[in-house]
Formats: sequence, C-alpha cells, structure tokens
Amino acid sequence: MDNTHCLQSSSEADGSNHNSGTSLVIKWISLSPLSYLRAGSTKLKVVSFLFGLTLSFFIVASYILTWDKTGILITPAPSPLRPSLDMRSLLRNILFKLDYTPRRVPDEREVIGSDPELFSAIPQRFLPQVKNPCWLAEYLSEPGTDPYRRNLFTLRSKSFKTVCDNMRTSFQGHLHHRDGKVYRLRCLPYFYIIGQPKCGTTDLFHRLRLHGEIKFTTMKEPHWWTRKRFGYVRFKDGLKARFPLEDYLDLFDMAAHRIQEHMLANSSTENSEVQFITGEASASTMWDNQAWSYLHGDKEEAEPLLLAQDFIHTVQPNAKIIIMLRDPVERLYSDYLYFKVANKSMEDFHQKVIDSLQLFQACLLNSTLRYCVYNTDLSNAMPVRLNLGMYIVFLLDWLTVFQRDQILILPLEEYAANLGATIQKVFEFLNVGTYAVAKDKIEDMIIH
Repeated sequence: MDNTHCLQSSSEADGSNHNSGTSLVIKWISLSPLSYLRAGSTKLKVVSFLFGLTLSFFIVASYILTWDKTGILITPAPSPLRPSLDMRSLLRNILFKLDYTPRRVPDEREVIGSDPELFSAIPQRFLPQVKNPCWLAEYLSEPGTDPYRRNLFTLRSKSFKTVCDNMRTSFQGHLHHRDGKVYRLRCLPYFYIIGQPKCGTTDLFHRLRLHGEIKFTTMKEPHWWTRKRFGYVRFKDGLKARFPLEDYLDLFDMAAHRIQEHMLANSSTENSEVQFITGEASASTMWDNQAWSYLHGDKEEAEPLLLAQDFIHTVQPNAKIIIMLRDPVERLYSDYLYFKVANKSMEDFHQKVIDSLQLFQACLLNSTLRYCVYNTDLSNAMPVRLNLGMYIVFLLDWLTVFQRDQILILPLEEYAANLGATIQKVFEFLNVGTYAVAKDKIEDMIIH
C-alpha cells in the first residue's frame, strides 16, 4: 500500500562516521509493497529494512529530543556511576543480528489445542447476511437472569457498567426463540486497531465512532487478546481471575443489538446484507505477548511460540487490521511523558534511553534481535519502552498470518497532515459509506 512507511536515517557525510559533526537526516521511506516479505526467499530485502529502522532508531533516540542539533549525542557526561555507551560495539552487534529468520508459524491445530474452550465457543462460519462476524449462540441462563451480573469488565469501567445497565432493560427483547431453544446474537470485531501506543489510536477510535455504520463499544482498549483472557490486568499485580470469552463478547452487545434489529427489518429483502460493523482498539495487540513468558516461563523456547495474531487469525481469518505508527523517537518520548509520573526532563529521558540501549546491547551479544524485542525480562528492566519502536519485527510477525491487503498502516504524521484523505482511506479499507457521511463531524474534532 502507498501509505506504508518505515524510518530511515542517513548522513550528509560518510554513513559510517556517526560521531562526526555532520547533521542527521531523518526521513520516511516507502515500504510498499510489503507482500514480498511473506516469501521465504527475501532475507536480504528484510535485512535492509531492519538496518534502516534499527540503526537509525538507536542513533537518534538520545539525539533528537536533547535539542542539540549540532552533533549526535550518544553518551552523557562521563561519570563513574554512568558508564558510557560503546556505540561502535553496539553497531557491530546490530550488524551481526541482521540475518533475520522469520518465525515458525504454528499449525492451526497447535493454536486450537492451546485453548480448546475458546475455539469451541466460536463457530467456524458466521452469519452470511451480516457483514460483521456474528453468530447465534444458545442462551442457557434462566429467564430474567441479569446477563451482565458477573462481567468483569464492569468492575473496571464505569462507562461500560452504565452501558450494561441500559442494555439490561431491553435484553430479553433481543433473544431469539426457535425450536424450543433460546439464542442471542454474538459478535466479534470486524476490525482491530492494534497499535502502537502513543501513535494516535485514541484519536482514530473516537473519529470512527462518528460514522453511522461503525458501532463501537464504550471501552477502547479491553486488552483481552493479550492480557485479560490469561488473567492479567496489570502484569505487576500478578495473576488474577481470567476474563472469559463471554465477558469480551458482551463488549459488542450494543453493536449486536443494532445488527439484530436491522436483520429483522431486512428479513423480507433478499440478498440484503446488514452493513453495521464493530471494532476495538487495544494498542497492546500488536506487540504485547508478555503473558506467554509468565505462563510458560519454564519452557526452553527463547521466544513466544504463539502470538496474539495466531488466535485472532484462527477465529477470524478475514479480520481487518489497522496499525498506526509514528517516528519511533517521538513515540518513545511521548511514552516517557505519559507513563513516568515524576521528575520528567529531557536530561532524564536522555539518560533513560542510554540505560535502555546498554541493556539492549547486552541482550544482542548472545541473542537474536527478535528474542530481545520480545524478551519480557529485558522489557521490564529497561527504564523506557525502547522495544515498542522496533516496528519491523512486529510487522513481519503479523504478516506471517495475515495477508498484506488485510493490514492498513497509517503513519501519524500523514494522519495529522491529511486528516480527511486519511480517514477516507480508512473508510475504504473497512468498506463503509463515503467520507461525506461523517465529514463535518470528524473534521470538527481536534487532533490530540
């Protein structure tokens, strides 16, 4: 796609002279088409992308936001307590790791066998007359029972609890009776906005809610595929109660009710597909597979064998994926400002980047780039989330299971500069109505 980009750096002088006084030029280069990345014979091309992203990210992470544009600052002032970063050694380590080996894609039976309860509850085929993935599930609770009384999401979100209170009053009217049994319409998201954090996903989420054919839940980020279905809300709090699939599906009941109403209204019309869709925007879905290491830390495998996309693809092979990216240095600084609560400064950020780079360098001495990007212990040890900016590793892994035309990549810089054209591109990707439907409402909103 034309809007797919990656960060590349170049020097006005010799590219190897990184400690000279030359200025660093940062530019976005097109990665389209990315379809060739799915082939096993393209290792050299993958290397060039990894080099363009990884090398530039390491070089500029401690440079751009120090506001000193006269040179590239790699180390802070010498201090016996703060050993300087050996940049040349780091670059050598990166070069040795650029022979990138694609992940082993698990067999579908492996994915299903890892969570048979999940896959027994979701059918292999969805209702043909509905654009969104929906199905009729037998409702086994007693009549009059509160369907949301045990939903764990209501304990975490007051807004969703209010939604459940409102849906409860009309719930019985949305049940479907047939052959002595009772059914309810269940739906999964038609699309997922999967990341990255601090790249504009919240802004896009709220804009898409204004479109008449898109029915979102009130909860932007359920983090179900990456955390809550395993029993993690915050990893530092340890293992808690698992959020069952039923609780996750409840998030999309508003959309399911609207879809059901239009199914009944269109029942007399042949070949009329209900066009309403729903989605979710958990910014952890693209990168966060930490639950694997916590639950399977005793296994010998160095990298997670099953990723979130393996499960999503198995239940929804036709899912649409939207990814928002940003200059990884700016993303890292925004991430730092958002999560660090005290004593924030450019100098503190600079030092935390240096500390994180040293830890990452130590990992690269003995491990692959992919291992270091996914390593939970390393991620927890780094004072800033450096690994989230290694976009290419995550993109390649998503492309092992989803086709290129199922993934829309939006650079935040393009999104902010050309909002109308970018939103139209999203509408076309989701096959919803024209931009004119929601143009006035969407453009009145302020980009955060």
